[in-house]
Amino acid sequence: MNKVVVLGTGPSGLTAAIYLARANMNPLVIEGPEPGGQLTTTTEVENFPGFPEGVMGPELMQNMRKQAERFGARFERGWVNRVDLTSKPFTLHMGEEKVVETETLIISTGASAKLLGIPNEKESIGMGVSTCATCDGFFFRDKKIIVVGGGDSAMEEANFLTKFASEVRVVHRREELRASKIMQERARENEKVTWSLNCTPIEVVKGDQGVTGLKVKNNETGKEEVIETDGIFVAIGHTPNTSFLPDQLDTDETGYIKVQPGTTRTNIPGVFACGDVQDHVYRQAITAAGTGCMAALDCERFIEGSQVDDWSKSL
Repeated sequence: MNKVVVLGTGPSGLTAAIYLARANMNPLVIEGPEPGGQLTTTTEVENFPGFPEGVMGPELMQNMRKQAERFGARFERGWVNRVDLTSKPFTLHMGEEKVVETETLIISTGASAKLLGIPNEKESIGMGVSTCATCDGFFFRDKKIIVVGGGDSAMEEANFLTKFASEVRVVHRREELRASKIMQERARENEKVTWSLNCTPIEVVKGDQGVTGLKVKNNETGKEEVIETDGIFVAIGHTPNTSFLPDQLDTDETGYIKVQPGTTRTNIPGVFACGDVQDHVYRQAITAAGTGCMAALDCERFIEGSQVDDWSKSL
């Protein structure tokens, strides 16, 4: 029986593990298929406090893991494909046979950026393809950039990237944008933003030093062309990693876990959520780490309260 299990090893999960381990909670941390989360696909991280010269994403995650291990956190590689939260202890099913039992559960499985699914895209992440303007925009100062997408996120990223880039071209497969009117107006009024609408991306073009262009097809004429660029930002949304969770856990319409405001508590006592799996607004390493700290403290207080209750009932 585990006191607490942490699902996920991004900034939120590892921060929770550090705090729990220091509180002698002996947490079990289960790593999914991407140990370290999205930061392991990022090159240099310059906006995480405490690193004036920046730090490589994989190095930051490895250091956080070592810190958690130093205080006694246990790590296990595996994929949780089903959980039962209907009764205590909670049960986590890993594969066909293994079952892990726990008194409390912290879900920090994150969210995955949606990709276009075109050739050379996935392997070019960190080499010119990005899914986070806030994280990587600084590296494209005075460069030409493409933003793919037509929603509010794409418009927001396009405007943000004009702070650094010499030109930001929005590529969208439809003639009409899905973004709200006010977001469209802000982008259209920005002199640095140009447009390639009704164009479908079909391939990321790579060179020896990284991305050199994006091949698109004009949906009206069928003609293909390569738009030269130094970087491609894919802004078509994120998918929270919650498909394995049961229906009894409250989520919003897109699958993000709902938490009580100002806490990490879910609708099920003893289950907590932190990081991008419950945050579709900020999605930063530092905010994820902050909610990981909150989840650990919420969990510790919950267990202490449960112990007091059990003790009083035994009198």
